[in-house]
This record gives sequence, structure tokens and C-alpha cells, in this order.
Amino acid sequence: MPAPLGRLKKRSEFLRVAASGRKWVTPGLILQARRRDPQPEGGSASPAMGAARKGNSELPAQDQNSSEIRVGFTTSKKVGSAVERNRARRRLRAIAAEILPSQGQPGTDYVLIGRKTTLGRAHADLRGDLAIAVKRLAEREGARA
Repeated sequence: MPAPLGRLKKRSEFLRVAASGRKWVTPGLILQARRRDPQPEGGSASPAMGAARKGNSELPAQDQNSSEIRVGFTTSKKVGSAVERNRARRRLRAIAAEILPSQGQPGTDYVLIGRKTTLGRAHADLRGDLAIAVKRLAEREGARA
């Protein structure tokens, strides 16, 4: 059985994934992805590590050199009331638990963004949306390499 998914919880983690610019839009959800790089030897000159140089380590050790798949979920108020937003996130968590352990890329952070259509979309269609999005982003990553 695949290992459980890690979670993105801090705003800075969500922003880091969004800043990567890798996303795929489907009718039921939006998927953003960011490949984590191992911590370079001898420190880092990246802006994301600026806080670490000041003694406030923003990146946890697991983010620096883990092959774990991590995922975060978000929905905006455009989706609906708090009850509807929570329902959309629950649906996204369910499909992520089914798809990402087997089809996600190790060492990658994913953010699933709920849309208004997430609520009314059939479970099988949502699963298909996520599977297609993961596949397309992996293909894009392979084309860049």
C-alpha cells in the first residue's frame, strides 16, 4: 500500500507552489504542482531561504530532501458558503487519497483548488479530472527536462 500523503498547511507553502507557475485546469478542479529540490550543499542563495538565514527556518527539514508527496486543498468564497466550501474540500481530499499515491510524482507538492463545479461533478469525473491533470503536468515536466 502506498505511503500516506503529507499535507501543506502553511500559507508560505501554498504560495511557493503557486509561484512555480505549473498548473492544469479541468472542469472540476485546478491542480498546481511544484517539484521540491533537495537542499543544495553549503547553503542556498534562493529568496525562499532568506528567512532561514535570519534564523527563522521557513522550510522544514522534510521539505528540503524528502521524496514524500504533499498536498494542500483550498477553495475560495466563489465556491459558496462555508458548508459548500468544506464539502468541496472533502471531495478533493477523497480523490487525492485515491489518485496521488499511485500517480503523483515523488518529491512534489500539489495544491488542489476547488471550483463551483466541484460540488456537482460526479465522483468518477472528479477522479478523471485529477488523473488527467497529474498526467499532463508530469508530461510538461518531462518536456522541460
